[in-house]
Amino acid sequence: MNFDLIELGQDEFAYRLEEGGTLKAEITWTQMANVMIIEHTFVDESMRNQGIAKKLLDKAADYARENQYKMEPVCSYAVVAFDRYKEYDDVKV
Repeated sequence: MNFDLIELGQDEFAYRLEEGGTLKAEITWTQMANVMIIEHTFVDESMRNQGIAKKLLDKAADYARENQYKMEPVCSYAVVAFDRYKEYDDVKV
């Protein structure tokens, strides 16, 4: 499963999964200096319960690590995942 890094606008980015021109999943953030503000996670109903939201968050966390960024979760999924999984401790603000 390949997620494409997309620049949405000034300082706004996303990892997206599209199939046939249809958005199937994405995680979006605003870049504030060295902090990624995780604002939105979406997975199409047809793809839910397959761990795709976590894979998106993992991809974003890898991006943060590669660039020495921190992450601040705002969307409800990211907030819960940051509390639930210790693997994100190194990228928490």
